[in-house]
Amino acid sequence: MPDTTTPLAFPGDPAYAAATSVYNLAGPARPAAALTATSVADIRAAIGYASARGHGVRVHTTGHSAGAAPSMADAVLIRPRLPGGVEIDADRRVARVLAGTPWNDVVEAAAPHGLAAPHGTSGTVGAIGYLLHGGVSLYGRKLGLAANHIRSVELVTADGVLRRVSAAEDPELFWALRGGGGGLGVVTAVEVGLFPARDLVAGAAFWSWEHAEAVVGAWYDWTLCAPEEVSTSLRVMNLPDLPEIPPMLRSGPVVCVAGVALTASGAEELLDPLRAIGEPVLDTWQKCGPEAVPDIHMDPDEPGTFIGDHMLLADPGREGIAALLRLTGEGSGSPLIAVELRQLGGRMGLADPDGGALDHLDAHLAYMGAGVPELRGTRAEITGHCDKVRAALGPWDTGRTAPGFVKGLDRPRAHLSEAGIRAVERVRARVDPGGLFRGDAMPETVTAS
Repeated sequence: MPDTTTPLAFPGDPAYAAATSVYNLAGPARPAAALTATSVADIRAAIGYASARGHGVRVHTTGHSAGAAPSMADAVLIRPRLPGGVEIDADRRVARVLAGTPWNDVVEAAAPHGLAAPHGTSGTVGAIGYLLHGGVSLYGRKLGLAANHIRSVELVTADGVLRRVSAAEDPELFWALRGGGGGLGVVTAVEVGLFPARDLVAGAAFWSWEHAEAVVGAWYDWTLCAPEEVSTSLRVMNLPDLPEIPPMLRSGPVVCVAGVALTASGAEELLDPLRAIGEPVLDTWQKCGPEAVPDIHMDPDEPGTFIGDHMLLADPGREGIAALLRLTGEGSGSPLIAVELRQLGGRMGLADPDGGALDHLDAHLAYMGAGVPELRGTRAEITGHCDKVRAALGPWDTGRTAPGFVKGLDRPRAHLSEAGIRAVERVRARVDPGGLFRGDAMPETVTAS
């Protein structure tokens, strides 16, 4: 049995504040006790402490998805911060990533070898949590979901045993860890596959609202037959008047097309028609290496109170796109600072025979919208407007989501089939028969498929 003594921190302790800090302040973490774990021994001890006292165990790294987390009132929170960061095996094209490592560190370690990792839009997100929950990468249309590139996982399970699982070592647990919703143990390290990437074209272009309808329409038409080598997002941004935001982006709503192209020709096919509509007020698209990609989306690095919603959409057509613009653009009165349509499809829409519980997303676009009460509107006004957008896009709602997209509202949505959820639960019952980690699993509802 694991040790039951550990230097846990409790409310009021500085160490408690450090262990429970979250990126999304809309979901503060308030567990019974907390620990920043810097070793496997720390993790084992915290598990033992919780088990001996009837507490559950929860895990977080950065708290980017804190707004969707259920209460931790009767739980011990473990925040892994294992030293060592990233190890790159350039010959195998693999990165071994230790728990607590953000994507920025992985990208910076891989880039000198001409390699890139399947990260998302923010370099400050914890790499392991992102990978285990699916991961819609900025390279995803070419590579598929990021979870499909996991080679092995190391974790401490409820019995205190450190396990290494892979396709050859406990393949059932390896399958469930990749997109199964969490709640299977404390992951200490992941090996993830890398891919060659040197001469990319990436960036973001912003247009004033007078060009919005034409730009959005042209972008949407392009998504219908876009090459897999290009992954993009379209955003409507109504940014506050803050000195750190470029002046041309805070004079009213702007529309933005951001993304990454693995080929120059793919970028030209996208951007040339858009630039012909009107000159962008800001255009950062350029040739670059993979080290520049985490910054193109301009996601905020500092914590804030982010209230928002997410949906996976079937093809909404021009009708759905127009409805979104009416609710979020100029004259709409929207309190949302940013709304986004993330381009899916390509290999993200194809089941991977070697993938895990969540190996693809059956949707054309992902919608995300968020507001910040301190900057515009109240919490109630933001959630109310999110409800209006949800109703307008409802005809194209697939009824599913990937947990890594959840930004703020507690909207449990199915991301696995009924059979998939049953299979994950069988694995949980085997590795955690007492339900020690059950509260750490993302909320799910079941829909048949």
